[in-house]
Amino acid sequence: MSNYTIKADEKILVTGAAGFIGYHLSKKLLENGFTVIGLDNINDYYDVNLKHARLDKLKAYDSFHFHKVDLKDKQGIDAVFAERQPDYVVNLAAQAGVRYSLENPYVYVDSNITGFLNILEACRHNPVKHLVYASSSSVYGANTSMPFSVHDSVDHPVSLYAATKKSNELMAHTYSHLFGVPTTGLRFFTVYGPWGRPDMALFLFTKAILEDRAIDVYNHGKMRRDFTYVDDIVEGVYRLIPAIAEPNNDWDGDKPDTATSFAPYRVFNIGNNQPVELMEFIGAIEKALGKEAKKNMMPLQDGDVPATFADVEDLMNTVNFKPNTSIDTGIQNFVDWYREYFKV
Repeated sequence: MSNYTIKADEKILVTGAAGFIGYHLSKKLLENGFTVIGLDNINDYYDVNLKHARLDKLKAYDSFHFHKVDLKDKQGIDAVFAERQPDYVVNLAAQAGVRYSLENPYVYVDSNITGFLNILEACRHNPVKHLVYASSSSVYGANTSMPFSVHDSVDHPVSLYAATKKSNELMAHTYSHLFGVPTTGLRFFTVYGPWGRPDMALFLFTKAILEDRAIDVYNHGKMRRDFTYVDDIVEGVYRLIPAIAEPNNDWDGDKPDTATSFAPYRVFNIGNNQPVELMEFIGAIEKALGKEAKKNMMPLQDGDVPATFADVEDLMNTVNFKPNTSIDTGIQNFVDWYREYFKV
């Protein structure tokens, strides 16, 4: 791995800048003095007011330049690259959500496949030093060997969302091989925290409990998730941006390592490395709110997996970092934000 550091005059393009992780990453980059080109289509998958509120915070920085563009709009993407000439690209824009992919499959192909292809093409035709992109822990699909390792094969997705994220890794590898574009894929594990998405469990649970409504607890509460606080995700991404992917000279096609390549390509997990039972997670929310939840116990949903657990050894070895925020701290931070934002 390169010891390269981002220079003060270098520009970082963040797609999905009005999104949950994109907002937090952009803010950290701006706070550290970097120029950020933010790109987002502000779609209505969830409340656009939340997206605009995040954007307003970012627009307070003179070094933030926003473009409202959809990833599917090749001409629009190419125009932003031509005008701004980013040195680094972090692709966080995607159609998110496992359950939504069951009813709206075409949206995922448009955004996560066609859209990602437009980013790859733009990186190929512009002097981009490194493309870092969001994959997902959902690529592990039917795997049950824990913790999930980037060196394991991931060929059994259980949702279309997961299949599109696995496709992103394959597409990135092709561009790393054919055109020498250094790419690094990041498998995020159940991200939560302030400014989070309203369709995610923590947001839904908090809202329902405060409104005295029952929460749906899937798999009868027997889910285990590697809940990862958003600041830990962002710290991992931040450190990996300048850690430009390089070819693994020891890569062996007879025993192919899935996390590295003969091409400038890498894949990392970013997860808390400490799975938590769903009931414990709900207990932490109840404690932070000072109120008990009414619970509807439900079966496992289609497309869901019963457990996730991240092996983060490669992340630690490469950038000397592993997530470490406890769920009690992370959930309290979210609840404090929620109460302030919604005035409840």
